[in-house]
Amino acid sequence: MKTTFKRKLFVIGLMILVLGFTTMSFVGYQDNKPKPWKVPEASKKMKNAVKSDAASIAAGKTMYSKHCKSCHGSKGLGDGPKAKELDTECGNFSTAAFHGQTDGEIFYKIKEGRDDMPSFKKKIPDDEDIWNIVNFMRTLAK
Repeated sequence: MKTTFKRKLFVIGLMILVLGFTTMSFVGYQDNKPKPWKVPEASKKMKNAVKSDAASIAAGKTMYSKHCKSCHGSKGLGDGPKAKELDTECGNFSTAAFHGQTDGEIFYKIKEGRDDMPSFKKKIPDDEDIWNIVNFMRTLAK
């Protein structure tokens, strides 16, 4: 009788353990999905203050390489070496959904950040540099 009780206790414990791992995996998967990023209307309507030309794109590429590439990858696919360490997806800058955003939305997201995406207000204090990054990111279409 003691052996049967021990077996039942073992089976119940094992079931709880498996259920716990399954739940943690499911919750982790759900948290990794991108959630909508609310950008204020005024920011959406902001016009890019820097003309998108070769000089701006080159300057933006330099800034992107320094500040963004480690997470977002060299082609903006969200596959940089640090991307795996993040709790949220980096996003893919080559998609139609990304390019459907206004320049103001992209500028806001870079400047303000959220969750794993840091704010670059202090790291990139010159708005012109952020606009250059936006211009470079526009070249990352498929």
